[in-house]
Amino acid sequence: MTVFARIDHAAGAAEVGLTLAPTELIIFGNARGGTPLMQSVQTVGIDLPLKALVWEDTAGKTWLSYNEPSWIARRHSVANAEQVVSKLAAALSAMARTAADPH
Repeated sequence: MTVFARIDHAAGAAEVGLTLAPTELIIFGNARGGTPLMQSVQTVGIDLPLKALVWEDTAGKTWLSYNEPSWIARRHSVANAEQVVSKLAAALSAMARTAADPH
């Protein structure tokens, strides 16, 4: 996967004199994974590339949040997307497990 951008929301808040717990949006993807969904229903492009939000709660615990590919496909009424969605979901799950692994 390619990381296209990282947006540090806490840094943006600090620039205008506001505070925000560490919160970073990572925009990433792979054209082989996302393009088939956009070929089916082009509006999927509003939800692609994929995004993950890495954030810290008030207890100092770090979280990783993302939209499930099946939700994205349903949102755009993509027909027959199961195979592509399964591959994207597996990749996201593996990424989340790797990110959460302390070693």
